[in-house]
Amino acid sequence: MDLSRRVFVTSAAALAVTAGLPALPAAATAGTDRSRIPVGPDDTEADLVRKASQVRPTARQIAWQALERTAFLHFGVNTFTGLEWGTGDEDPDVFQPTGLDTDQWARALSDGGFRLAILTVKHHDGFVLYPSRYTGHTVASSSWRDGRGDVLRSFADSMRGHGLKVGVYISPADENQYLHGVYANGSARTARTIPTPVPGDDRSPARSFTLDATDYGAHMLNTLYEVLTEYGPVDEVWFDGAQGHIPPDKVEDYDWDSWYTLVRSLAPDAAIAVTGPDLRWVGNEGGLAREDEWSVIPVKENQYGRTDWALSYDTADEGSRTALVAAQPRTDYLQWWPAECDVSIRDGWFYHPDQLPKSVDELTDIYFGSVGRNAVLLLNVPPDTDGLLHATDVVRLREFRERVDRELPEDLARGARRSVTPGGVTVDLGREVEVEVDRVRLAEDIRYGQQVEGFVVEAYTAGSWTQVATAGTVGANRILRLAEPVRARRWRVRVTATRGMVRLAEFALFRSSL
Repeated sequence: MDLSRRVFVTSAAALAVTAGLPALPAAATAGTDRSRIPVGPDDTEADLVRKASQVRPTARQIAWQALERTAFLHFGVNTFTGLEWGTGDEDPDVFQPTGLDTDQWARALSDGGFRLAILTVKHHDGFVLYPSRYTGHTVASSSWRDGRGDVLRSFADSMRGHGLKVGVYISPADENQYLHGVYANGSARTARTIPTPVPGDDRSPARSFTLDATDYGAHMLNTLYEVLTEYGPVDEVWFDGAQGHIPPDKVEDYDWDSWYTLVRSLAPDAAIAVTGPDLRWVGNEGGLAREDEWSVIPVKENQYGRTDWALSYDTADEGSRTALVAAQPRTDYLQWWPAECDVSIRDGWFYHPDQLPKSVDELTDIYFGSVGRNAVLLLNVPPDTDGLLHATDVVRLREFRERVDRELPEDLARGARRSVTPGGVTVDLGREVEVEVDRVRLAEDIRYGQQVEGFVVEAYTAGSWTQVATAGTVGANRILRLAEPVRARRWRVRVTATRGMVRLAEFALFRSSL
């Protein structure tokens, strides 16, 4: 989403719709990070709504939201063992992707309409897809390519070469480090030097850091340092909160504050997801956002600065007025924390030869239920044992992109006359013959936050305005599929409930060509 091109309601001619609430004091907004605003125990509902209306995304969050479709690539020893969660004691020599072709991955993802791809550099088993200095459980311990293979290097080069951004997933869990007495060993948090020198280390790092960490926390910091300094720019660093399959009395308290600090220092433009301050997990692995998905939600901090939900991750309502009030006793901040919807094209996250990809219809429904509901889709496409995306999946990705293109072809409202009135925008298509429309796309200019709580779309038919759709939130994207095509020349959107002044970036009309 290129806001510089799409904004047609400028700040000077914004929808004159306000919540009737006073602005935050200048001291609360000037010169501060407005991606989160503190909540106090005495805040009223009006205070909470006012604060929510003042929350603004960071530049990295705006850039991430514009991606719309991103890809996940689960690849590692599990690809060859058939497991979804490895054990950490695998023989590295099982990893034999003899036909590895990351250019094929990049071509297929680009053809599928994806703009960023995330590689599982380290999954829960601890096997690392590049030759790390800090563990022997890596591609360097495999006979594949005589121990000189580096999947991360190939992946990063291929993605950038085909115009895709690069993301890395480094699992906090590590079964292999548990077996080696590092993970969950009860060590104290102490100051650690990162990168930590090792025998034969010929690096002369331009930057080093002193950060608090446990033994395993330091291992993660060193891994992050290698990945973020030796493989070029990274645009997303993906963490989950998984613990290892270990005895219940063995718990590793993750050093989130130190990990976040290192990522911010080495990759300042990278969004930290989904256990991170920039992006959150939507709460399911089906790829679907809530019907009304808020980017501003109540959060709390725990476990060394981890950003966490004030409500449950899977609650049906994360950000409405009701939710803000319900969460207040547990809320530290109202934060811009948009949703990422992860789902796999197959039933499993890793490749299994007996599984088939989802149908185009299923993927299309997922698109409208994620991108169309103010979220970003993260679709997993697992490479097979040859190191390729399966031919069936490659075809399905292209079919998916072609289907979305047919669902949302040329914007019929492009260049149309638009008039802005208090509470709404009217579009006159200016054509002699009325035009059929069955898809409507709206977007707020999220540089000014998320404000819309309710709206209706109307068409001027038979001499009067007729409601054809209604919904709650808009955010960065709201795409509505009408039950039947509606024929009209004039269309309008009316905002019926809002938290603050609304600035629309898009009001687009489509006739699907299915």
